[in-house]
Amino acid sequence: MPLRRRARLSGLRARELASIGWALLHTGHPYMAQIVPMRRCNLACTYCNEFDNHSDPVPIEEMERRIDALGRLGTSVITISGGEPTLHPDLDRIIARIRKTGAIAGMITNGYNLNRERIERLNRAGLDHLQISIDNVMPDAVSKKSLKVLDQRLVWLAEHADFHVNINSVVGGGIPNPEDAFTVSSRALELGFSSTIGIIHDGSGQLRPLSGSERGVWDRVRGLTRRSYTRFNKFQEAIANGQPNDWRCRAGSRYLYVCENGLVHYCSQQRGYPGVPLASYTTADVKREFLTEKGCAPNCTISCVHQVSYIDHWRAPQHAAPAPPSAQPGGHQPGPGDLVQIT
Repeated sequence: MPLRRRARLSGLRARELASIGWALLHTGHPYMAQIVPMRRCNLACTYCNEFDNHSDPVPIEEMERRIDALGRLGTSVITISGGEPTLHPDLDRIIARIRKTGAIAGMITNGYNLNRERIERLNRAGLDHLQISIDNVMPDAVSKKSLKVLDQRLVWLAEHADFHVNINSVVGGGIPNPEDAFTVSSRALELGFSSTIGIIHDGSGQLRPLSGSERGVWDRVRGLTRRSYTRFNKFQEAIANGQPNDWRCRAGSRYLYVCENGLVHYCSQQRGYPGVPLASYTTADVKREFLTEKGCAPNCTISCVHQVSYIDHWRAPQHAAPAPPSAQPGGHQPGPGDLVQIT
């Protein structure tokens, strides 16, 4: 590993540890926010409900206002997602603005638009984390996010990226060749990246247990590396077995999902709750949602929410949720693109 990258990643690790320490001491701020700069994507994976093929990018001035609002709430990690964030014409400015707040800057991308020049731009902007989810070895009708298409881009990342790269392989959700996940994870580790494996949720983000062959591949991939955070909790194990989890979801508090319309939701699969504009979201909202029980939690498969909530798994029993602001007089009324599936 080049010395420059080693030094950068060492500094990142120190910032991550400091952010976790602060979260353990103080519960009144979000740990992670996922923010969408545009809903449009250049792919159309059949299991995904988080994209369209026509939306315009959020204007950069508005994106900067939203990022600043997350900064005022004390957000530790701000991750850019989509849609496909590399389609946004001002992505570098978005990343730089995240870093200006003091937050760790992450991005989830399908990787199609990465090349050597783009990777160097991400370095200069200050990106800390990048994740690519690769669904198969060869593109098929379910997903074009294949190792065949992306492998050269992975080589460029290994050669030029100063930021941490994680490659996520997947099983479930209609992926026809579970063995592909093992091939993808092995290649990621060969190139020096971290590797995780996820279980694709159904259309509402809920539990879909693995078949016997999928479970076998999932176990083998987890055995490749001990760096996956999910090895330290039981969420994914229960999901693979088709069992519900008993946990305290801190979505709307420790984890925020900010859609392209600037509204705060519990997660990408529960758009519409609470459905409050980020500009008016306050520390009081964060503290309320910290204590609010979510009825969808037992069968949830949203790994990032599991991981963030795990920081506080031992404290503050939750109570039944009041009517969300979106359902109250004067609140945001979800439109056709909002999911609103919480139970």
